[in-house]
Amino acid sequence: MENCLFCKIAAGEIPSNKLYEDETLLAFYDIDPQAPVHFLVIPKQHIDSAAALTEEHAALLGHIYAVIAEQCRKLGVAENGYRVVTNVGQDGGQSVKHLHFHVLAGRSLAWPPG
Repeated sequence: MENCLFCKIAAGEIPSNKLYEDETLLAFYDIDPQAPVHFLVIPKQHIDSAAALTEEHAALLGHIYAVIAEQCRKLGVAENGYRVVTNVGQDGGQSVKHLHFHVLAGRSLAWPPG
């Protein structure tokens, strides 16, 4: 999508602090971290939000969660735990209309969230 911030980051048009990249995904550190470890995982394919997902995205979602688990192990936060958040729509707090997963770790995270 032409005006999508995350599509531009995935295409390398806007720099990011990359944590992981393969042919389908990009993981990069959040520019406004809300925890000692805070990174985003995005599909390179533009998908507006989790509301647009279908059964055909099952393999992509499995890959996303496998990458999240792998990166959390590498960062040393898997044992104590982490949170994965996907905001959907305006009321859900989605500020960029491209499917993305926030991964937060490195401190105790309160519940319920904001």
